[in-house]
Amino acid sequence: MKKLSVLLFAALLLAGNTVIPAEAGIFAAQKARIEQNKINKSTLNAVKNVIDQQSVYTSKYDLEGLKSLYSPNFVNSDGFNRDVYFKLIEETWKIYPDIVYYTDIKNIEFSENYAAVLVEESAVATSQENIGEFIAVGELYSTSKCIYYLEKQGQKWLISSEKILEETSSLKYGDARYVNMELSAPNQTGAGKTYTATLKVDTPQDAVVVASISKENIVYPQPQTDEAFRKLPDDNILERYFTSNKLNVNEYAVASVGITRAENISEDKIRVYMGGLAFIMTRVNVIPENNYVKLEDKQTVKDKEDGKGK
Repeated sequence: MKKLSVLLFAALLLAGNTVIPAEAGIFAAQKARIEQNKINKSTLNAVKNVIDQQSVYTSKYDLEGLKSLYSPNFVNSDGFNRDVYFKLIEETWKIYPDIVYYTDIKNIEFSENYAAVLVEESAVATSQENIGEFIAVGELYSTSKCIYYLEKQGQKWLISSEKILEETSSLKYGDARYVNMELSAPNQTGAGKTYTATLKVDTPQDAVVVASISKENIVYPQPQTDEAFRKLPDDNILERYFTSNKLNVNEYAVASVGITRAENISEDKIRVYMGGLAFIMTRVNVIPENNYVKLEDKQTVKDKEDGKGK
């Protein structure tokens, strides 16, 4: 019976144009929807494949392969073009040769020639540095939420831009790897606006923590900044107030944390040494000022409310 009903349904579809002309529009619309669904599925798979290929190339540290997924006109929300963007990736791979990336696609939206892919990404790596008399092992951990914008160029989908919505990175050496730290700052603020960056550290009982908080504009090359360390207050919270830049660039709030320890060398001598070091960065996206917005003065607004204005 089920097979018979399927055959009858198929026969109706085939005969629709001649036997039931009034229903031709319905079947044509249904056929168009089926075809469009096929196209949508093909587009979705093509866009998803670009993001999946990113993971393949980054796992192999294949810079040229990764470049092939990006438009020659690529520029990200920090204003970095394709050349600068890939120079930064190349430098990262040299500093952290064992870095591993993870990508989780959260949403894909697309039209005929454009697509936007929301992803959550993370990266982990190790490093070794000299801290005082010790060789300390460092651990890098980074998380971000970003949108990749893609454009269809010919038959290929290429990444044309990228916008990072949220981003936090930490690099911890020595004993700092085992200490909980949190740096908070707004994900977004206006140009020339004041905001607070707050550092919280679970200070070990047998250590003294010194720390600093600064901010750095996201530019290339990145300038070196001086650190002004101070002892962490008794409540283990350090705060600083910043005014965001007016240079039309995004910025990072940056915390540097040192964990110092002391040990007895003799009855009258104590050796103080750095047992751990950490750097934490969190992104602050800065909305540039729009100098072309005209605001009415209070008198003009009052005149309009009183019916005097035009």
